[in-house]
Amino acid sequence: MSAPAKRKPRAAAPKFQRIALIGIGLIGSSIARALKKHRLAGEIAIATRRRGTLDMARKLKLGTSYHLKAAQAVKGADLVILCTPLGANEAIAREIGPHLKPGAIVSDVGSCKESVILDVGPHLPEGVHLVPAHPIAGTEHSGPEAGFATLFENHWCVLTPAEGTDAKAVKAVSGLWKKFGARVEIMDAQHHDRVLAITSHLPHLIAYTIVDTATDLERELQKEVVRFSAGGFRDFTRIAASDPTMWRDVFLSNRDAVLDILGRFTEDLTALQRAIRRGNGELLFDRFTRTRAIRREVIDAKQAGVEIWRDRR
Repeated sequence: MSAPAKRKPRAAAPKFQRIALIGIGLIGSSIARALKKHRLAGEIAIATRRRGTLDMARKLKLGTSYHLKAAQAVKGADLVILCTPLGANEAIAREIGPHLKPGAIVSDVGSCKESVILDVGPHLPEGVHLVPAHPIAGTEHSGPEAGFATLFENHWCVLTPAEGTDAKAVKAVSGLWKKFGARVEIMDAQHHDRVLAITSHLPHLIAYTIVDTATDLERELQKEVVRFSAGGFRDFTRIAASDPTMWRDVFLSNRDAVLDILGRFTEDLTALQRAIRRGNGELLFDRFTRTRAIRREVIDAKQAGVEIWRDRR
């Protein structure tokens, strides 16, 4: 008697039946790829205002439906993720609010969280849950073709739900990011914005400023700066190549925290300027020794970074 044929294991049901991605740049397209890779959504509805971008998303087969209107994409969605610049959030929330089904979850990927709660929350109907999120991952590249499924692996994703947010909704969003390979942290929105002001926003502002300073140099000197770019300047040019629309909105949305940290930085910079002018090598050595200690802490926390492009797919 022949042995009974083995049954194929049944595929796990998707975590969400329909997910709508509003915006399909680097982060949005990486989410779409990760959703498909891990089979976490039955349908992926993609919305973007620009037809050329939408056509590229369709060409790359990032979704199952494609829309020029966000209101069309969110109909019947269990989860909506805003992947657009922060300045567009309020207008999008106004547009999609009336079309969200009861029990739907709205999230985002923005670098500032208080502004998301203030801009999006008031326009969501009763019974729709807002769970803001910030995946701390990215590159200087943009557009739907720039994304890759492994972008979020071993990176932090910070969730900043307001007090009283439905626990099941928070758990669902947290679980999704963990499936992407991210480490999830729950944090107060205001605290998040202060932390990111120093770890991300100020470094970007400095990078933009230094590279812009280089553009104002005499043409001959500017060419030599580019030709002999050392590692530090190269890193600044990489950061300063980031999406200008996104970063304009970040600085305007996180204005108070950025100005506070910028004020402290300016005071420290003035102190170093004075030390150099006066030949105070002892102060310079002390400051540089302290900063080396911070670098060691970053390495110990496994936040020193890896070459993400080696596994791009």
